[in-house]
Amino acid sequence: MPETPYRAMRRTKIVSTLGPATSDHATIRALAVAGVDVFRLNFSHGTHEDHAARHGVIRDVEAELGRPIGILADVQGPKLRVGNFVNGRTQLTAGAHFRLDLDPTPGNEARVCLPHPEILAAAAQGSTLLLDDGRLALRVCERGDDFLLTEVVLGGVLSDHKGVNVPDVVLPIPALTDKDRADMAFALDLGIEYVGLSFVQRPEDVREARQLADGRAWIMTKLEKPQAMDNLEEIVALSDAVMVARGDLGVELPPERVPLAQKRIIRVARRLGRPVVVATQMLESMIHAPTPTRAEASDVATAVFDGADAVMLSAETAVGSYPREAVAIMDRIVRGVEEDEGWRRQMETSAPEPDHDVAGAIAAATRQVASTVGASAIAAFTLAGRTALRIARERPSCTILGLTPTDDAARRLAVAWGVQAISVGQETPVHTIESVVDQALSIAHMDGYGAVGDAVVIVAGLPFGVAGSTNTLRVAIIT
Repeated sequence: MPETPYRAMRRTKIVSTLGPATSDHATIRALAVAGVDVFRLNFSHGTHEDHAARHGVIRDVEAELGRPIGILADVQGPKLRVGNFVNGRTQLTAGAHFRLDLDPTPGNEARVCLPHPEILAAAAQGSTLLLDDGRLALRVCERGDDFLLTEVVLGGVLSDHKGVNVPDVVLPIPALTDKDRADMAFALDLGIEYVGLSFVQRPEDVREARQLADGRAWIMTKLEKPQAMDNLEEIVALSDAVMVARGDLGVELPPERVPLAQKRIIRVARRLGRPVVVATQMLESMIHAPTPTRAEASDVATAVFDGADAVMLSAETAVGSYPREAVAIMDRIVRGVEEDEGWRRQMETSAPEPDHDVAGAIAAATRQVASTVGASAIAAFTLAGRTALRIARERPSCTILGLTPTDDAARRLAVAWGVQAISVGQETPVHTIESVVDQALSIAHMDGYGAVGDAVVIVAGLPFGVAGSTNTLRVAIIT
């Protein structure tokens, strides 16, 4: 059974990034006990050996704690950067001209190499280029075959290899680089649950990743480009889960539009039944401080009120001085929101219209029946996890037990709102509705999700073992 600190029912999940500060067994175990549901391996940093070692530790901790833990392999995506400078840096002055070209010669105050011909080809007069996470801005005045002449709109110091963002241009580059493909193949062989797909612009980017994954992991699309927002519905529909990646999204969108984008993404993801993670700078001050700012606490709470499936810690746990404290405080903030009656009413009133099929009708009816009979739990038998996700979309007031035949399916559900996934194995398969009921009641009682006399709502599909066949709802009492 899971350890007591985790057992109290928190619906919104926590994702934690591992890094140099959180690589040993004791620390990873402490984070899991504090409330982490999914660990993120950031392939922008570290070696394959580093990630393999952390993966092994996570699986050891999972076995010790007796509950599934998901692992997200976040691939880097195409990184666009300027070249280097004679003195390592230069000063750009507002109003001055600055040239970007393909000449690898070190740059100066008048020019620098931009080793990305696709940017030069796609940019047009009036296009904006943002440098160094938006700290500097250039506007294109003239475009040639191998150069862009720009005017400095926002000046400052520009140093070697700083990043370039092009917010108002769709670049003809794939979301997966050669490095990403190698990292993705390695992560899939390790046995991770989700691939984080960076810098998606078009639905085709997601289709390519899905083809490479071939069902071995869920694709979690990171929404961090304005161009992705233009294709939001189709991109979310093609994804297994999505992430509101507010770092780069905040560079390429004006600050006042980022909260609106966050809310829109969460609404669309919930309507389409895809888990959604809100990420970046949630408790940023805790990289160096033992407590967050009040604004950060409010930011986490807002994501929970918006209906996010999960909230994520990045540098706070990867390189921060207080990783366990960051998880514990995030856990407390989430629990505090979920104890609020206003939050419960908001979850109920924001329920999307049911899908117009049998499975959608069953999921909507499950929430209503569970509320009416005061059920202690909903037991959803699910082959690949989709039934549990449909019910999670309804945001019921009781725990959802995602009963799966495999560890892989149970781990994938670790990111889903309100779902406590349990691998029931394939050694004792159930074939009749009576055996389904017996197994559900036994698990709910033995694992502490219900007491004698409590009602449990059971959802399954007939015939058993067929994905997508959810068509049965039963109410039973623990005896």
